[in-house]
Amino acid sequence: MAIETGAPSVGALYRADALKRFRDTKKQADGALSQVPYERWQERLDAGSNSLVTLMLHISGNQLSRWTDFLDSDGEKPTRDRDAEFEDGELTREALVERWEQGWDTLFAAIESLGESDLVRTVTIRKEPHFVVEAINRQIAHYALHVGQMLFLAKHLAGESWRSQSIPRRGSAEK
Repeated sequence: MAIETGAPSVGALYRADALKRFRDTKKQADGALSQVPYERWQERLDAGSNSLVTLMLHISGNQLSRWTDFLDSDGEKPTRDRDAEFEDGELTREALVERWEQGWDTLFAAIESLGESDLVRTVTIRKEPHFVVEAINRQIAHYALHVGQMLFLAKHLAGESWRSQSIPRRGSAEK
């Protein structure tokens, strides 16, 4: 089957879909955070669990490391302190949200800047080579996993006031 003249390229379709998936993931995380009072963002289910703050620090730390200078430097920057991301620290709400937004903005700018030929280039993450498409897929999965944790925790913390971020139970017929 031939591709129609004027039809988008596979690369353009992939890039658009990746951006949509990242934006949808961020929207779910932001929707979950909006339902939990800030005073509860540092709560953990147990000592080995992550808090919402921890997950925000880890996701944004990963994003700033992976997507800064994405095509030309290793995705694990020497300035990143990954272990510190799992300690909630003393950031103000404003500083935490600013870091969160900066991480996502860095990701979106990096993906939006990619051209068709960039998708088959090789980048490194922790000194391991990956095609750009593989690196993007790796991060889609990584962020979805952690945002799923955020949704689970936020639902627990919000209790009865929780509003579903997708189709609510017994709501399939309405969609």
